[in-house]
Amino acid sequence: MILDIVKYGDKVLREKAQPVAMITPELQTLAADMIDTMHHARGVGLAAEQVGRLERLCVIDIPEDCNEKEDAEFNASIEMPLVLFNPQIISCEGSIKDKEGCLSFPKIGGSIVRAAQVTCQFTDVDGAPQIITARGYLARALQHEIDHLDGILYIDHMSAVERLQYAAKLKKLANAHGGAR
Repeated sequence: MILDIVKYGDKVLREKAQPVAMITPELQTLAADMIDTMHHARGVGLAAEQVGRLERLCVIDIPEDCNEKEDAEFNASIEMPLVLFNPQIISCEGSIKDKEGCLSFPKIGGSIVRAAQVTCQFTDVDGAPQIITARGYLARALQHEIDHLDGILYIDHMSAVERLQYAAKLKKLANAHGGAR
């Protein structure tokens, strides 16, 4: 089922997600619906807050052609789509500045500095604990979605100059969707 994607201005985007104690069939269905919603919106990641939920859950599906060859080879063993319950980044290496967007911020994108490589622990859709290390686009997506789960939005990482550049668009978007920033 395709779910509605919450836009900037809705206060749920600033909420901190609650840990999932047990992965139930309802939560597995939610994860599947989030994957369908993400694909329908042509996104690469989606956090529960973005569909109005507060479970610590996100989904990611990076197309093969999004990564540089070296990063794609490094990430090759990580099966997509990823369903991550209770994800946490446990280590970061390096940094890289690159363009980033968000389904909750239509037509707004900016250059964000993120770690070049991250190690993330999470529980998969079957309830099994997992640890992955990712580089490139997948590392960026993991950081972006986990930030969502902590109530942090990618615009919070924009430089003051870049944020000022989008100020009018952000204000219009926020006002159209509840006014929260």
